Amino acid sequence: MIGSGGPLLIALGLGYLIGSVPFGLLLTKFAGLGDIRSIGSGNIGATNVLRTGNKALAAATLLLDALKGTAGVLAGVALFAINTSDAVLDVATVGAAGGLGAFLGHLFPVWLGFKGGKGVATYIGVLIGLAFKLALIFCAVWLVVAIMTRYSSLSALVAAAVVPIAAYLVGGPMLGAATLLMSALLVYKHDANIKRLLAGEESKIGG
Repeated sequence: MIGSGGPLLIALGLGYLIGSVPFGLLLTKFAGLGDIRSIGSGNIGATNVLRTGNKALAAATLLLDALKGTAGVLAGVALFAINTSDAVLDVATVGAAGGLGAFLGHLFPVWLGFKGGKGVATYIGVLIGLAFKLALIFCAVWLVVAIMTRYSSLSALVAAAVVPIAAYLVGGPMLGAATLLMSALLVYKHDANIKRLLAGEESKIGG
């Protein structure tokens, strides 16, 4: 058995490795579409993959990026299972550490000079692993705001602001804190979008 801090650090590290796999970059290269970082926003996420015109690859990227988050949580849960004698930790805490690691890996992959995606799909995947109800809340808020404004980035930002409150009510302080940290990082990664929104220059869905 390992000490209380061990499983958390291992879960964080394993989650990071899982999350750092740049599926958008790999899929577009394998499809012969070149380096996704050289087109559009230069982002490795599904939205930029869609700019190649290949909807199937964009959908695959979205799914795989989300699954990274869920896999990170499951890695933490598995670590908890082999360290069940530890009375300090609980499965939700170690799972959250794995999910946070996956989210960090997607945002800041070491293989790409720490320049990764913006994290929306991976965030949803983490929420699926931690509390499926929160993933539904995120998606519902995103959809409502998207219908009202047609801004994908604004929809993600509003959803990210709502989720930590819901997480606190559903799962308590630990889950609230974990989602608050991820939401803050998601907002940070949307800095350019926020500036364009304020300047009235952000592109709309379908625009």
